[in-house]
Amino acid sequence: MAKRDYYEVLGVTKSATADEIKKAYRKKAIQYHPDKNPGDKEAEEKFKEAAEAYEVLSNPDKRARYDQFGHAGVDGGASGAGGFGGFGSGGMSMDDIFSMFGDIFGGHSGFGGFGGGGGQARQRKYRGSDLRVKVKLTLKEISTGVEKKFKLKKYVQCSHCHGTGAEGNSGSDTCPTCHGTGSVTRTQQSIFGMVQTQTVCPQCNGEGKIIKNKCQECGGEGIVYGEEVVTVKIPAGVAEGMQVTMNGKGNAGKHNGVPGDLLVLIEEEKHPELIRDESDLIYNLLLSVPTAALGGTVEIPTIDGKAKIKIEPGTQPGKVLRLRGKGLPNINSYGYSTGKGDLLVNVSIYIPETLTKEERQALEKWQESENFKPNMTLKEKIFKKFRSLFD
Repeated sequence: MAKRDYYEVLGVTKSATADEIKKAYRKKAIQYHPDKNPGDKEAEEKFKEAAEAYEVLSNPDKRARYDQFGHAGVDGGASGAGGFGGFGSGGMSMDDIFSMFGDIFGGHSGFGGFGGGGGQARQRKYRGSDLRVKVKLTLKEISTGVEKKFKLKKYVQCSHCHGTGAEGNSGSDTCPTCHGTGSVTRTQQSIFGMVQTQTVCPQCNGEGKIIKNKCQECGGEGIVYGEEVVTVKIPAGVAEGMQVTMNGKGNAGKHNGVPGDLLVLIEEEKHPELIRDESDLIYNLLLSVPTAALGGTVEIPTIDGKAKIKIEPGTQPGKVLRLRGKGLPNINSYGYSTGKGDLLVNVSIYIPETLTKEERQALEKWQESENFKPNMTLKEKIFKKFRSLFD
C-alpha cells in the first residue's frame, strides 16, 4: 500500500512551521496512543504513521529532500540517505518513537507505563553540529562530476585525551543521581491517569557518568577547535541549490560522540554563451542573411569546447537545431545518472541596421523578385511558434 503524504498524515500544510508540525504531531500522538486505544491495531498503525511523518518533517534536511523528491528522497533505511527506513526492518521501533517524546512532552514519556518509565533508559550520546559550505561549479565540472577539497575550521577530537575528556587514565565514575542510566524518573497525575516521565539527569547531563579529572587540553569536553582537509565527490548533473551531504564530516561530538555532517551547497557559475534548462543546454545562434539563405557551416560552443554544425539553405529564424546527448547528465532522486540532455540551438537572423549604396541597390533589385517575397504558409508557422512561447 502506498504511503500517505506526510503533511496529510499530520494535518498540516507544506508551509507549516516547525512549531506547527510539532503541535500537530503531539495532537496525533495523544489521539492514537496505544494506552488510550488498547488492542486497537488501526490506532497503533496511525500512531506509528504520525511518528514516521514527524521524524522526517521535523528534520530540516530530510524535509527538504522529501519536499523535492517525495518518499523516494527519504526512504532507504539508516544506511542510505538518511531515510526513515520503516518499522521492524532496521528503522524505528516503538522505543525509538517514545524517545521522541522528550522533544514533544518535555521528557521520555509514557502513558500508564506503556514503553515509558518501565523501559531501559538511554545514556546520552552527544552529536556534533553540522557544517555548511558553498562550492561554485562550472558547467564543465557539472557535466563530468568533480572532486573538491575543503580546509575546514571545526571541532575535532582532542588528541590528548582521545576524546574522553578525562586527564590521563583517570576515567569517570558512575553518576550517583541516576546510577548510570542518564535519566531520572518522576510520576505525576494527569488526565490519562498516572504518567511517568523520564528527563535528562541534571548532574551528568544524561551521560550516566562523571569525569574524575578533566583533560587539561580540552577542559573535559573531548573536542578542540582545529582544522581538517576534506575531499568531497560531487556527482555529475547537480544543479543550483542542491546539497551534497558528507556524513560524519562535520563538528566532532563531545566525549567521543557522533560527528555532525558536512553539507555542501551547490552554486552554479553562469556560462558566457550557454544557458542551462535542467539537463538541456541552449545556445542562441545569430546567422547572417547570406548564410541563412545559402547555407553553410558555422561553429558553436559546447561544454567540451567547439563544434561545427551544418546550416541548410533557406534556414528560417526560430528554427531549433538539436544536438542529442550534448547536454548535461540527468540524475534521479538517488543521485544516479539516467542519460544526458541535448544542446538546443535557437536560430535568429541578423538584419543589418545600415547599408552601403551598393548593398541597398542590390536589395532593391531583389525586392520585387517572387522568390524574395514572404511565404504566407511559412509566415503562419513562424507566428504560431512565436505565440506558443507565451501560452
